[in-house]
Amino acid sequence: MTASRPTLEHLPFPLLVIPMGTGGVGLAWRQAQASLGVPGAIGEALLALTLLLWVGIVGTQLLRALRHPEAVLAEARHPVRVAFVAAPTIGLMIIGAFLFPYAPALGAAVWALAVAGHLVVAMLLLRRIVAGRGDIAMLTPPLLIPLVGNVVAPVFGPAMGFVDASWMLFGVGVVLWLAVLPLLLHRLLAGPPLPAPLRPGLAILLAPPAVAALAAAALTGTAGGVALALAGVALLVAAVLVSLAGELARIPFSLSWWGVTFPSGAFAAMLMVLGFPAWLSWPALLAATALTAWVAWRTALAARAGAFFRPEG
Repeated sequence: MTASRPTLEHLPFPLLVIPMGTGGVGLAWRQAQASLGVPGAIGEALLALTLLLWVGIVGTQLLRALRHPEAVLAEARHPVRVAFVAAPTIGLMIIGAFLFPYAPALGAAVWALAVAGHLVVAMLLLRRIVAGRGDIAMLTPPLLIPLVGNVVAPVFGPAMGFVDASWMLFGVGVVLWLAVLPLLLHRLLAGPPLPAPLRPGLAILLAPPAVAALAAAALTGTAGGVALALAGVALLVAAVLVSLAGELARIPFSLSWWGVTFPSGAFAAMLMVLGFPAWLSWPALLAATALTAWVAWRTALAARAGAFFRPEG
């Protein structure tokens, strides 16, 4: 049998998460300059790479949509993969934060565009669920990306002057997190069980409390109170994930491994912003960096082999 010709038709949506992952770690290293005294060039280089990756990956997916619209629509109807449509808007929020110190007006404009886009995606997905056209298979950790991703915006918005909007987005993200989390826990408790390739995505459960703690600190200007309460949840989830590390490490590589990158970077940034000791912040930062490097390396090997341009399986 002749092997199928590589084509953009099969380019998977989960690749859209890559700039989120590199951007999350890049922001952690930017914070490490102030908290741990590391060279600022590390974080800025990672954030610049994030910008290039975002342009390349999103641009390639747009080209795919022009050439193979039926394949993109089919993937958008998939109960799990539809969640990754929201990843580019979160990546764009990070890019806005990267640009803001250098070009404040441009950074703020990019942030506002990203927020508007993310709200549209979240609204359409929520509309699908409320209208009864959802699916129990949607109850996987990636569902947190479009619905709870709104809580990423207020991490950066207050410094850009969007204080009121940031409070509103914080409310949207936290309320939807509190609504979706019990459903996800019920799915994990009562089944159906997550397929093995999706299990690394359990790390996404760490992102909402860690990012919400960062957002609370940015909104209130203090590292105490609500921010510490959310940090406590993040520490508990992190401890659970660390205890599962051996089990998760036995799962073969797939793109779902990108699900560990942004949450681990956000967690490391949270520890530094809230003033946790260096003996805790350094391991978190280095672990997030090592995980992201390993996942990026495995992704590059898969891309070199043409895996993303052929039918899966």
